[in-house]
Amino acid sequence: MKKIKYLIIILFACFAIIFVFSFYKTYFMKNTSFVKDIVYLKIPSNISKNQLIDSLSNYLLDIKSFEKAALKKKYLTNIKSGRYLIKKGFNNNQIINSLRSNNLPVKVTFNNIETLNELAGKISKKIEADSLSILKAFQNQSFLQDLNLDFDSVFSLFIPNTYEFFWNTSAIDFRERIVKEFNVFWTDERLQKIREINLNPIEVMVLASIVQRETPKVDERPTIAGVYLNRLKRNMKLQADPTVVYTIKSKKGFDKVIRRVLYKDLRIKSKYNTYYYKGLPPGPIVTPDISSIESVINYSRNPFLFFVADVSNPGYHLFAESLSEHNKNKRQYTKWLKNQKIKR
Repeated sequence: MKKIKYLIIILFACFAIIFVFSFYKTYFMKNTSFVKDIVYLKIPSNISKNQLIDSLSNYLLDIKSFEKAALKKKYLTNIKSGRYLIKKGFNNNQIINSLRSNNLPVKVTFNNIETLNELAGKISKKIEADSLSILKAFQNQSFLQDLNLDFDSVFSLFIPNTYEFFWNTSAIDFRERIVKEFNVFWTDERLQKIREINLNPIEVMVLASIVQRETPKVDERPTIAGVYLNRLKRNMKLQADPTVVYTIKSKKGFDKVIRRVLYKDLRIKSKYNTYYYKGLPPGPIVTPDISSIESVINYSRNPFLFFVADVSNPGYHLFAESLSEHNKNKRQYTKWLKNQKIKR
């Protein structure tokens, strides 16, 4: 009788050990197979259970134990898309907890971008939404009509900066965030300042893009902005070389390098060519940075109507009030181009 009792105790103990080990293995034993300290797992929207398991199998030692734990914790019936961190040495319990509640944002930075197509491509490398869906979101007719925008002016909505987005952000959610950031940037103080120069935020963005392309020197940008505002007040053509460069690139490709604008280029019939048409172009020629935008808002009041590159001070310009003075300044630049043999 005692033997039977001892046998039952031993069997019970064995079963208990097996149960405890199985429980420990399922939830608390290390289950990562990768060498790196950290792996970021991107889980797409609408992913199936089998697709998730296939994806995780590349990083786990025992996918079966993970699946068992995930079923018990009811994770596989509530999979959440996003970007998640898994550390080397994580057990199944830690992995599931991370996948359930630790969706990590990504940093998205954009600046100095020339087209909406280029921007959509850049953003699509950072978030789940593809470039086509981002383009469609910003070119949606109802959206454009609601904001009184068009295919050109919608590019003005992008305030260059570094933003945080969840990786699983949709194209529509990305668009709404961009509009929100645009509205946040345009404070009452800024709006009051630009009302005094008869411009709206979209027009400021367009002019700021030209100013940015004119000079890399931040300290000179308010002076450049002041010149263009003087010309606008006098109903003069802006005659901004960067808009001509943009016109050429839009026809021949944005990877083309243009170092010199020729007289024949000034006659190109394009809504972006400010030698051909008066006023501002219909949209920005680049996403202007904050300093360029602020240079228009807080422009330098000056009497100048003309400027040309100063070859003795690279990056800066010589300014003039009259055409005769400007032509005099222009000779040094033309001579420099000739000496440098810059033909295009």
